[in-house]
Amino acid sequence: MQIQMQPMGAYQTNCYIVTVDGKDYIIDPGVGAAEWVESRVTHPVAILNTHGHFDHVWSNAELKERLNLPIYCPEGDLFMLENDPFGQGTPPSRADVAVKPDERVTIEGVPFTFLHFPGHTPGCSAIEIGDAWFCGDFLFQGSIGRVDFPYSDPAAMVKSLKKAMACEKEVTLYPGHGPSTTLAKEKRNIPYWIRALGG
Repeated sequence: MQIQMQPMGAYQTNCYIVTVDGKDYIIDPGVGAAEWVESRVTHPVAILNTHGHFDHVWSNAELKERLNLPIYCPEGDLFMLENDPFGQGTPPSRADVAVKPDERVTIEGVPFTFLHFPGHTPGCSAIEIGDAWFCGDFLFQGSIGRVDFPYSDPAAMVKSLKKAMACEKEVTLYPGHGPSTTLAKEKRNIPYWIRALGG
């Protein structure tokens, strides 16, 4: 597995291109991502969204049209792609596949699991590929996703953090913002955030 990453837009949202067996999977194409993605892919297969916030899905529609790619998005966040609930002027897109919580999907022979960690958004997920989690705005290096936005849910975040604490896998985390980290490292911080949220 090869991973390319580029921060996009004012919020420096990480767009990833994950290449497995010569196939390119685009994760969270944010503001201005289309040109970078097109310059870096050779066999693009699909667009995968960790969640529906505008800075992660802005270039969905443009890349879908240019490269004729299907969009996979957690079902809980489909409304964000279609309706621009934050009024940011996000180009509307429509998912071709609404992924259910913790669903495993196989795309051209490559398996992905959309691990459901709601709280930041209703559908917020970490996309598991091998020993990597592309975790969007669930976990960051030393921090977690905000829960003070519309459609966020602090109580759901507590449950999600406890679910992550219970995971015994050794995985590398590739967040939606900032540098990569590991689940083992973040487990040192997660209990603090659970307490901070009243869990």
